[in-house]
Amino acid sequence: MRVALISEHASPLAVQGGVDAGGQNTYVAHVARSLAQLGHHVDVLTRRDDPALPAAVDLRPGVRVLHIPAGPPRFVPKEQLLPHMPAFTRAARQLLAHSVPYDVVHANFFMSGLVGLRLKASFRVPLVMTFHALGHVRREHQGASDGFPPERIAIEERIVRGADRVVAECPQDRLDLLRLYGADDRRIVTVPCGVDLKEFAPVDRALARRRLGLAPDDFVVLQLGRLVPRKGVDNVVQAVARLRHIPKLKLLIVGGDAAEPDEALTPEIGRLRALAREGGVEDRVIFSGQRRREQLPACYCAADVFVTTPWYEPFGITPLEAMACGVPVIGAAVGGVKFSVADGVTGFHVPPRDPAALAARIEQLHAQPALARALGRAGIRRVRTLFTWDRVAGELAEVYQGVRRPRQAAAVQAAADLDLSQPGAMA
Repeated sequence: MRVALISEHASPLAVQGGVDAGGQNTYVAHVARSLAQLGHHVDVLTRRDDPALPAAVDLRPGVRVLHIPAGPPRFVPKEQLLPHMPAFTRAARQLLAHSVPYDVVHANFFMSGLVGLRLKASFRVPLVMTFHALGHVRREHQGASDGFPPERIAIEERIVRGADRVVAECPQDRLDLLRLYGADDRRIVTVPCGVDLKEFAPVDRALARRRLGLAPDDFVVLQLGRLVPRKGVDNVVQAVARLRHIPKLKLLIVGGDAAEPDEALTPEIGRLRALAREGGVEDRVIFSGQRRREQLPACYCAADVFVTTPWYEPFGITPLEAMACGVPVIGAAVGGVKFSVADGVTGFHVPPRDPAALAARIEQLHAQPALARALGRAGIRRVRTLFTWDRVAGELAEVYQGVRRPRQAAAVQAAADLDLSQPGAMA
């Protein structure tokens, strides 16, 4: 098949952990590569955000990244991109009009879905939609601090009605689509995110700690990801403040918008440092700044436990990466985290915004290292069974085939109905 992946703000070429770069970038990059490994051709349509970028970049054989002119060729926060989607649509239409037809368009995020709806109308190409986050859910948790325009929810409702398939990334995502958007259950398919097992795998903890400058006998709690309030990193700092009695306990916070922790570029760092000072653990909390993708496995493997306690999380890839490295995960019982982390099997669920509950689980793993090791081994088994990108791509390819099948079946039936023995049948 020829597949067009639309990802207006999240390029597969972007650095994970940077400004507006995170799980969607990883998702698009790995889905594209894995589909190509299955023999499909994939074009990723993403907005040009740098004038030096070429029109097309070959990511690997079978995968191209096409930079679509829409708005100024510089970084624009995704909350401000909606006015540039008409230009994105015009450029995408021109591209599709002069290229070999695509078998399916797979849009990622609501603005890409808006473009996808218009391409579907213009070219009668099936549309598959992955939202990655839903406006209604975001509003429930962030209220007035949500920076997206109010039109977002109406656009999402149109996409839910108009897409041939909507991909839910976890059971909670599916329930939200049904509860908040009145989605047709028959057109929802659940396909999770994945993890690259070649990239993330267990390595020797002592070696990983030497690379990071951590002591061999530290008890290391890791928090890794975007540093924004909704990720609940303040909850982790407050939990660590309750564990001052544990000697050598350290909280390693990986993330931010620069290689060195910079409060001017990442204001959340300043807020978290203030909390650490108030809790008397300023010397226990280490901010590492942003780390390159190839450095992340060492961060995971250096940890005794990985913690992620967001207020809400549409899916969350970091718990999968931690489990692939054999690290037990304590995660908030929200969204995709409560799906990917098996409570009591690969780690523990805790309520969001509950530092006491989180502290109790961290203390339990500190006191029971054999349990921590068993949870880590179970995490490896779980991701290898359920959450590989090859499996994800295979399931998506089945979804694509499903939306193509009615057209193909109609063509086959028309041919079968054609009586070649009649005069003029081959005219």
